[in-house]
Amino acid sequence: VLIGARISLSVGVIVLVIGVTIGTVLGAVAGFAGGRVGETIMRFTDIMITIPELILALAITAVLGRSLGHTMLAIGLVRWPIYCRLVQAQVAGLATEPFVEAAVAGGAGGPRVLFRHILPNCVSPVIVRASLDMGLAILTAAALGFLGLGAQEPIPEWGAMVSDARKTFPTAWWSATFPGLAIFVTVFAFNVLGDGLRDVLD
Repeated sequence: VLIGARISLSVGVIVLVIGVTIGTVLGAVAGFAGGRVGETIMRFTDIMITIPELILALAITAVLGRSLGHTMLAIGLVRWPIYCRLVQAQVAGLATEPFVEAAVAGGAGGPRVLFRHILPNCVSPVIVRASLDMGLAILTAAALGFLGLGAQEPIPEWGAMVSDARKTFPTAWWSATFPGLAIFVTVFAFNVLGDGLRDVLD
């Protein structure tokens, strides 16, 4: 169970790196460029959001094959629309602020205005959202592992451990209980962390 913590936390971090990177880049472009480019990106984002995340992650993992790496990639690819909408709204709102107009008047180009002046002011809500999503990423990875599409033996991933323990649960209850408790405590802890960061950074 303790070794599984390292696996699950690594999954959460890598999933967030994938989702936050893709979502932030697309959201920043959509919010700053606007017009047809922004509309196209946001309509595609809306389509992605309408698809249930777990179902889409299952489909991607089934296509790529059963492995922990494919699980992390699949979850990351279904989490980016949330960050895209968040960053797009932040960038679109900040683009009309006086400090941005001052930067443009000072001769700053579009990329410099976006990455130097606007995106740094979008960090706080992204951090809060990422801290809340950390638990969700771990929970989704555990669900895929439980279904046999995530980590494969001998990798001690919590969801796979719970799945393997189903056969012996009546006589060896601890084999499923402790990985399940580890998932619960970890997800709950990141939710509490997210709430705390939101109060601090808001």
